[in-house]
Amino acid sequence: MTDLSKKQDAADLLQIDKDAHGILRVTLNDPARRNALSEAMLDRLGAILADAAIDASVRVIVLAANGPAFCAGHDLKEMSAGRANADQGEAYFTDVLKRCSAVMQAILQNPKPVIAEVATTATAAGCQLVASCDLAYAAPSAKFSTPGVHIGLFCSTPMVALSRNVGAKHAMEMLLTGEMVPAARAAEIGLVNAVVDAAELTDHVTAVAHKIASKSPVTLAIGKSAFYTQRELSIADAYEYASRVMVENMLHRDAVEGIDAFIEKREPKW
Repeated sequence: MTDLSKKQDAADLLQIDKDAHGILRVTLNDPARRNALSEAMLDRLGAILADAAIDASVRVIVLAANGPAFCAGHDLKEMSAGRANADQGEAYFTDVLKRCSAVMQAILQNPKPVIAEVATTATAAGCQLVASCDLAYAAPSAKFSTPGVHIGLFCSTPMVALSRNVGAKHAMEMLLTGEMVPAARAAEIGLVNAVVDAAELTDHVTAVAHKIASKSPVTLAIGKSAFYTQRELSIADAYEYASRVMVENMLHRDAVEGIDAFIEKREPKW
């Protein structure tokens, strides 16, 4: 397993830092390409998420970015180059989109909460990346869009994450028009949790991350998994499933400790 606290990539695509509270800060660091989700970026991000998932010292993951864009989506130059293949790029496109989908699902399936810190623009698969995170906070200057329709390419894979986080009509408006959505509007429709002054954004996200990190890691993992599972079920099935999860949670040592601590008016020891 990689030691995430020591893994620093000076001139690499990601900058990694972990603080004493277990907050793993992953910063996209390819500003020249607007932090596009190139093959290399997808592979590195996927590897970091996989390591963090099994690293007990990591409590919360924060995704941030350097440069003029949070993430511009897929690297269209790489994608276009794939057309030179004998099959006009079909196998290459399939592979890249599979890799991208795997990264998005790795965020959802990660037992650690993942927070997006968005100071600039997030477009196409970059918007998908924000929507895939458990929480997201944006600076007033941040903007979001799914602009594929402008170039004859409907943002079908970003649609999956977008449509599960904002209302259907809001999602369709973004997908059909491709227009930029300002941060305030993104908060109104539920794409981000809140808009925070740019000078305070990192401190705000860090404070939220520390608050979450103080909770039982086991409880957070149980709850996150249950949240994404139950919302795909019917109401009746969701309640049946959630009840089973609640019983299992109640029997766990951390629930016993937490309830005892509450009754005894002391801080729990996870």
